Amino acid sequence: MLSANSAPALAQLAGQGISASASPLPGGQGLQFVAESGELGAMRAVLDAHFVPCDMLIADHIPAIPRIFVSDMDSTMIAAECIDELADFAGIKPQIAAITERAMLGELDFVSALRERVALLRGLSQDAIAECLATRIAMMPGAKVLVETLKAKGCRTVLVTGGFHQFADPVAEELGFERVVANRLEVVDGKLTGGLVGPITDSAVKKAVLLEEAALLGAGKPGEFIGTLATGDGANDIPMLEAATYGIAFAAKPKARAVADGWIDRGNLTGVLDLFGVPRNEWVWE
Repeated sequence: MLSANSAPALAQLAGQGISASASPLPGGQGLQFVAESGELGAMRAVLDAHFVPCDMLIADHIPAIPRIFVSDMDSTMIAAECIDELADFAGIKPQIAAITERAMLGELDFVSALRERVALLRGLSQDAIAECLATRIAMMPGAKVLVETLKAKGCRTVLVTGGFHQFADPVAEELGFERVVANRLEVVDGKLTGGLVGPITDSAVKKAVLLEEAALLGAGKPGEFIGTLATGDGANDIPMLEAATYGIAFAAKPKARAVADGWIDRGNLTGVLDLFGVPRNEWVWE
């Protein structure tokens, strides 16, 4: 499919005055288009139209392995929305899931939607959290390979989520993340109070964490390039995706995909490694 579609894509680019060439990715899994000049938005539109579905990354330079990787958790590193699954134990999953979906689409303010959903969990036993983790939360295919391979390449890994430490901490431990930033459900006498403890992790915090991690490695200093990678799927991830050197939307909502530098629409999370040209014999397998 890729090779068959490359010729018409190149022809359309040429028709728009963009001289480009196509060659295999360094890792051998896909194609690399290089343009001598042209607007990235125009290239994105043409390639996106000719390769559907696909995994793609568009940059104004040859992508390099990032030094910082910051990722969302729910529906990105794990194949679920934790609060929706937890709500099922309270018998209110459809009610909470509807709010979650609207928040991810960017139709609701994240913080108010979060507080509304957490309040509905008041009185739920904290034992439901452990049961939910054990029976409902599965790692997204390719997640651990992605994290461990990036770490082996010298990349620092951070899990930052609008979800909860009660889920994010064990997920991060299993996948190999080195830092976790999340919200925390308040528990008193073994039951959820319907409230949160500490400051809220929202879209602004996600972006701030990415910039903070990059600054610690010297981003902004003369002659210092600190490549950053962010992955996410919803509206709450948009500022982080925009701030990253490489913002990649994973099976994302339209608004998140629209602002990203790249996307994974076809494969699993190891597709990120393919986009950076990491040979498969260098992947750290589970």
